[in-house]
Amino acid sequence: MTDRPRLSLSLWNERYAAPLAPTSAAEMRARGWDAVDIVFVTGDAYVDHPSFAMAILHRVLEKAGYRVAILSQPNWRSVEPWREFGRPRLFFAVSAGNMDSLINHYTANKKVRNDDAYSPGGRIGLRPDRATLPYCQRCREAYPGVPVIAGGVEASLRRLAHYDYWSDTVKRSIVCDSKADIIAYGMGEQTIVTIANRLAAGQTVHDLRDLRGIAYALGAKASEEVRASGYHALGSVDLLPSYEEVKTDKRAFAEATRLIHSNTNPFRARTLVQPHDRQLVVQTPPAFPLTREEMDAIYDLPFSRRPHPAYTEPIPAFEMIKDSVTIMRGCFGGCTFCSITAHQGRIIQNRSEASILKEVEKLAADPEFKGIISDIGGATANMYRMRCTRPEVEAKCKRLSCVHPGICKLLGTDHKPLINLMRQARTTPGIRKVLVSSGVRMDLAQLSPEYVGELAAHHVGGRLKVAPEHTSPAVLEQMKKPPIDNFDRFATMYNAASAAAGRPKQGLVPYFIASHPGSGLHEMIDLALFLKRSGYRPDQVQDFIPAPFDIATCLYWTGLDPFTKTEVKIARGMRDRKMQRALMQFFKPENWFTVREALLEAGRQDLIGNGCDSLIPAQPPQEALDKRRREAQQAIVGDHYHTVANPARGEKPGERGAESKGYRPGRKTQKRRR
Repeated sequence: MTDRPRLSLSLWNERYAAPLAPTSAAEMRARGWDAVDIVFVTGDAYVDHPSFAMAILHRVLEKAGYRVAILSQPNWRSVEPWREFGRPRLFFAVSAGNMDSLINHYTANKKVRNDDAYSPGGRIGLRPDRATLPYCQRCREAYPGVPVIAGGVEASLRRLAHYDYWSDTVKRSIVCDSKADIIAYGMGEQTIVTIANRLAAGQTVHDLRDLRGIAYALGAKASEEVRASGYHALGSVDLLPSYEEVKTDKRAFAEATRLIHSNTNPFRARTLVQPHDRQLVVQTPPAFPLTREEMDAIYDLPFSRRPHPAYTEPIPAFEMIKDSVTIMRGCFGGCTFCSITAHQGRIIQNRSEASILKEVEKLAADPEFKGIISDIGGATANMYRMRCTRPEVEAKCKRLSCVHPGICKLLGTDHKPLINLMRQARTTPGIRKVLVSSGVRMDLAQLSPEYVGELAAHHVGGRLKVAPEHTSPAVLEQMKKPPIDNFDRFATMYNAASAAAGRPKQGLVPYFIASHPGSGLHEMIDLALFLKRSGYRPDQVQDFIPAPFDIATCLYWTGLDPFTKTEVKIARGMRDRKMQRALMQFFKPENWFTVREALLEAGRQDLIGNGCDSLIPAQPPQEALDKRRREAQQAIVGDHYHTVANPARGEKPGERGAESKGYRPGRKTQKRRR
């Protein structure tokens, strides 16, 4: 294949990178191909960087010997884009992109976002809502009979019956609604290559149901046979409450969540079965974590680290991560509001030091590189090479978090491998600075003063991101986060290390979440008082979004802790959520009226006044009055604001600009009866 024509690359890419995947029939022919084995459909712009899922999966399939084309952000209103490359020999691979499409499109207030970080120019509207569904349906329409394999974050987190925040309903497994043959959940490199190998060997999609890390739907007849066998045909199973039960019974939904999250350890997980009417949706146990050698093999692939040259506008997500280096995957934090553990796994998967430094050297050789690595980390900054010290215990462990309610005594927490890696990376020729932009796990960092010292002295570009999330013990317990005094201790240690390094002005950027389950007005007022005492003024507010599959989403929907079945306080209405957001930014003058409303409702009038302990002044500032005036004016624009024509000036009677529908527009005849 190397002697065939290929897409042109820059001199640097010719040395370090292989050709990009074709994105059109013309590019396919330029590669000397008359057909492809796999068409990868994605809702993201095509960026050949290891932080983008489609790039990794394309490269691992290409290494396995398959011809892959990428159909990036196709026009889903027509089937024609799906026929661009002809009939794929093996299958369509479908992903909504690096994010769930609804989280990508809408804010926590269910308002349309102004941009899409994974699209050229940040433009919105280049992918549909629930993108996995129309993408899979177009695959079926374009070439009936070609297997459809769906994956990515959206499909992974919707593989079983789930709560959908945007419709405020419980929805069926996406495998039923998309009609995909298989959902490959998790990161998927091992799974997709195995699928390609077995389909290429002549097997059918039905033969693939023994794979780990997949979900599929059995037909009504096959489901009846499995039920008749007592589910023994599927091996060792946990039967989840049915879709019909979880849709109407919140206790059943909570129980299903408990069973799902109790089966995330790949070494002890069982097959999960959930009835959907006459069908059964089956989820096999998660794929095993990748070894260090397997991680190296993936990240050593010849990525060009560039968007496709057809794009003339910058892609915001790429601009943010283009100079970053991933050193690990997974997270054992188990935060209930986070999907990383559910998608990447709880067990940390590491790259070798040699593989990471090889990528650093590749970056340094890039003529467009400015000498600063924007991040060296992963889901968290400081879990590199941390794992259970007793493999036999890890294989049967039921804990959802290795650090909550306290750090497990069997967890290896040595920071020395990470410290050595950071030192070598920053002393590589061509590297001026290596920053840590991933969030630092503070409870782990405090175990290594040497790590905190290295961080403060060499790897912070002004401010360090940390995530205490809240101050309320009850809310932090629901989040599976440590108490707030853990943040205070870390801040003291970090500030001392910064001063010792001659950088006393370095600060922390603490992230907090509003409207998380368990958080009410009183809890948010306590957080606001903490922020005032500490002098922190958050520029942005993290507003809790109930993402599919998360434990916190179950808390939000059911009002129940899925493990204890105790009731939890929920901020469900938009008014309550608005007040919690405003309390976190009480210092902004334009929030005065909303903060005042929240304080009055909570009975905390003592915090309104001109004293040093008050959150807001007694009288509204001018900015608050101006904002209220603008909102009042906007409220009468549109359907509530009418301009009436003046017939004396020759204008047609009625409302200006409105199409005349005559008299009584709802009747069969719009004319007045005589």
